[in-house]
Amino acid sequence: MLYYLFDWLQDIEFPGAGLFYFISFRASSAIILSLIISLIFGKRIIKLLERKQIGETVRDLGIEGQNQKKGTPTMGGLIILISIVFPTLLLGDLKNIYIVLMLVTTVWLGIVGFADDYIKVFKKDKKGLSGWLKVLGQIVVGLIVGVSMLLSEDIFVRERVMLADGEPMMQINYNNDITDSVEIYVTIDKKNTRTNIPFLKQNEFDYAYLLWFLGERATKWSWIVFIPAIILIVTAVSNSANMTDGLDGLATGLSAIIGTTLGILAYLSGNIIYSDYLNIMYIPYTGELVIFMAAFIGATIGFLWYNSYPAQVFMGDTGSLSLGGIIAVFAILIRKELLIPIMCGIFFVESLSVMIQVSYFKYTRKKYGEGRRIFRMAPLHHHYQLMGYPEPKIVTRFLIVGILLAVISVVTLKIR
Repeated sequence: MLYYLFDWLQDIEFPGAGLFYFISFRASSAIILSLIISLIFGKRIIKLLERKQIGETVRDLGIEGQNQKKGTPTMGGLIILISIVFPTLLLGDLKNIYIVLMLVTTVWLGIVGFADDYIKVFKKDKKGLSGWLKVLGQIVVGLIVGVSMLLSEDIFVRERVMLADGEPMMQINYNNDITDSVEIYVTIDKKNTRTNIPFLKQNEFDYAYLLWFLGERATKWSWIVFIPAIILIVTAVSNSANMTDGLDGLATGLSAIIGTTLGILAYLSGNIIYSDYLNIMYIPYTGELVIFMAAFIGATIGFLWYNSYPAQVFMGDTGSLSLGGIIAVFAILIRKELLIPIMCGIFFVESLSVMIQVSYFKYTRKKYGEGRRIFRMAPLHHHYQLMGYPEPKIVTRFLIVGILLAVISVVTLKIR
């Protein structure tokens, strides 16, 4: 909203109004504003949750100190959502398709998570929203994003191509003598289903390649692979973030680290100079996503103020489902979704530990008549708790690994 106000002020040559056109200025403002909102309104929301007795129901895991968390206010994800949405509405370009998709993702998954928390707290149903309804909500987001990327005229990749397949198209004439040739390049705006592959020189992968057997028709039918892939990524990352949200400050801190990485990648992908230098796809208008991610970073850091050990509030599914979905959709929009296993490595390992534990338990129960476990408990952070590690130490070490993975994710732009 302020974006359009300053746009009008710039038209009437109001001094200083042009500053609002700089992404760096608006991103800095978004971080500050989201921090202020989360710190000021967060305290009030926590008090409201306490008055309404909206407390966490903690399952006895046999972990020392676990029962102390019983009754801690939950549904604190509302603090994160408010701190993301309002700065984005104020400082972002609301006509930008990427901003619209991120706001839709944030609000929709926030509603799905809120419904789950509401059933748990007010309906006293520990199972919350049924699993298939959660997945359905994530599928809806994946469909919206996938269809928009395929059909929207505002989502495309700008490519530089050489005329005549690499043949020189112009010869320079000096004193009537032809002495040199130059190669002529043109830029074209192209809709495709390509993405970046880390660590490879020829670092672009088209989902249409998976339909190689269709020959020239593969590009036309690439949506058959592309949309299910997006749905799978959104669902997987959203649920992984939900599983990771088990220790004070863990999911929140990791999300802030991942968000910073994605913000850097979005800025580089949306800048024609840097994208050309790094030999990555130039995606026009994605620079605006930096504003959204700045608000995301500010919101998660602000929430960490109250969620750090010992937590004064838990985000609940209202926050965790949204954080994972936001990260997934953001990575997809800037064509960096294949970096997710590295960038979101902790999320990935946490969910993998659950799948391994459940699969092995079922296999051994069928084979030996009794279920056996690989980990003392899954997700992985509970395994370390049962080994006797204090909760703050586990969180700190996981965050250190998260920072290392974030650095590796950025470095993949140059290491090929």
